[in-house]
Amino acid sequence: MKYYIISGEASGDLHASNLVKQLFVVDDHAHVRAWGGDLLREQGADVIKDYKDLAFMGFVEVAMNIRTVLNNLKFCRKDIIDYNPDVVILVDYPGFNLRIAKFLHKQQIKVFYYISPQVWAWHRSRIKSIKKYVNEMFVILPFEKDFYAKYHMNVHYCGHPLWDAIKNITVANDFRAKNNLDDRMIIAILPGSRKQEIQRMLPTMLEASSKIDGYQFVIAGVEHHRDLYASFTKHFNVKVVFHQTYDLLANSYAAIVTSGTATLETALFNVPEVVCYRGNYISYCIARNLIKGINYISLVNLIADKEVVKELIQQQMNSETVLHEIQLILGDTLRRQQIMENYHAIQQLLGNGNTSKQIAEQIYQLLQ
Repeated sequence: MKYYIISGEASGDLHASNLVKQLFVVDDHAHVRAWGGDLLREQGADVIKDYKDLAFMGFVEVAMNIRTVLNNLKFCRKDIIDYNPDVVILVDYPGFNLRIAKFLHKQQIKVFYYISPQVWAWHRSRIKSIKKYVNEMFVILPFEKDFYAKYHMNVHYCGHPLWDAIKNITVANDFRAKNNLDDRMIIAILPGSRKQEIQRMLPTMLEASSKIDGYQFVIAGVEHHRDLYASFTKHFNVKVVFHQTYDLLANSYAAIVTSGTATLETALFNVPEVVCYRGNYISYCIARNLIKGINYISLVNLIADKEVVKELIQQQMNSETVLHEIQLILGDTLRRQQIMENYHAIQQLLGNGNTSKQIAEQIYQLLQ
């Protein structure tokens, strides 16, 4: 089979890479062409567009880069037609991927969607497009199957693929020595993978960290932003590690995390966390007006449907509030215990760690 995969962000690259690994297992004749990153390349996909050139976040940012977005759409349509795949697998990234889905529907090319757009939070109007243009939907959050059922859609849920990545890794025993870290407890800082996120989050996170004694702070870095970290950290006593996020979390006592996939990753490593988010003001206001019936922004709280971890959003995210919340996690034994118990309950909802394998098998069977 010929598979064409479109993932436009770091998390999509991760999940798509695990899926591709399993597709090559179940399909001896698999050929994969993709939009993604290094993880997809490592699994044997022919990556022709890197997600680092695609990851615009927020309404304002997308508008400012509209010419690039339109050029990418044009290139994508032509490239798919030239490749002539048996199926196109769209991975999250809805603003772009749903436009491609509409085009593919007209071309009578099968469309499978892996990792649903967050239509349960906002843009419910997209459900109509999904029903019309998507042949099969594979969701990764336990409440999404029931959500789609309300709209008379039968979607596939096999668990969350982060378990695949986390349950099957081998944590480096020499993480501290390799990164010149001492014996003090580690507080991880995960400021996000996009340039805009890092610029908005990291300075406040660093300012809060400078007021906490007795711990060492380590940033989970993305290689292509190396110079950006250097510009922010030169006046702070912190370390930056690259391509070692899971090793970092496995060795951390607490974490300060930008809202996104990383919040769930942190929970799956059983690390108590404070979740932060600050976006472009106009984009945030638009988003708040569009979001309906959702009380949380972090995956941890959304899955639990209650506040498991503290969320600091927009003006609430400042060095004083971040400092206060991280100190609670560090000093309040009962608070840590409650977080851990809730983490365990969440983990029970997310499958057995074979999600990518099960989805690959379903995809292959559906194409027969």
